[in-house]
Amino acid sequence: FAVLDEEHEKPTDATTRLERTVRRSVEVLAEQLPYVTLLLRVRGNSEVEQRALARRRDFDHRVADLVAEAAAEGGVRDDIDPGLISKLLFGTVNSLIEWYRPSGALPVGTVSDALATILFDGLRAPVKVGDGG
Repeated sequence: FAVLDEEHEKPTDATTRLERTVRRSVEVLAEQLPYVTLLLRVRGNSEVEQRALARRRDFDHRVADLVAEAAAEGGVRDDIDPGLISKLLFGTVNSLIEWYRPSGALPVGTVSDALATILFDGLRAPVKVGDGG
């Protein structure tokens, strides 16, 4: 939540705030990997886990609101449901717990940059002028 709160307070467009939220979330995940892994594995079997799930749902809703704001500004697509976009964005971020290791060969900045590039700019190579399309 701190990541969203930090970005909400910055006077910039919603798309920039959304991208920075995604990037910062990757950094926090790497910094707090054991805690985040545990948090993402809860299933609501206890009152504590139910509260954790409620907080995750609240986070999803807040990100969806930010996506909707970015879409209204014309910064991201408006033809896909903001709630779905939120789930896809953070499903991708959260999948890092399965394979990313902060002590490994990939610096967190490299992972964050690659993830943001793919999520916000796409996977396809840019069309080069003069290539004929």
